[in-house]
Amino acid sequence: QVQLVESGGGLVQAGGSLRLSCAASGRSFSKSTMGWFRQAPGSEREFVAAIRWSSSSTLYADSVKGRFTISRDNAKNTVYLQMNSLKPEDTAVYYCAAGTLLYGLASPDPVEYDYWGQGTQVTVSS
Repeated sequence: QVQLVESGGGLVQAGGSLRLSCAASGRSFSKSTMGWFRQAPGSEREFVAAIRWSSSSTLYADSVKGRFTISRDNAKNTVYLQMNSLKPEDTAVYYCAAGTLLYGLASPDPVEYDYWGQGTQVTVSS
């Protein structure tokens, strides 16, 4: 059974940092795109960042560009999201996602992702 398990969320003051991790099990995603999405209360799920299987290409939402960094460790089947200079508007449940297309491009489209984690809450206080 494939599972994506996020960790690292929590409560932080504005300007602070958090590092999210997403550990995959049940199959390898070392040749697949992985991404992060988030959903704030009353809002639709939105794209945050994505990384190609080889880490050769990353993609970010404009709202997080320059503050967030996505990375991956294929040996550990894990993807990370380093979040710096956090703002109250970053408050949301953050979801990890993984595609099954081999050697695909980093994509902001949720339909390109076949597996999703349960999410981890990130709360940024002002």
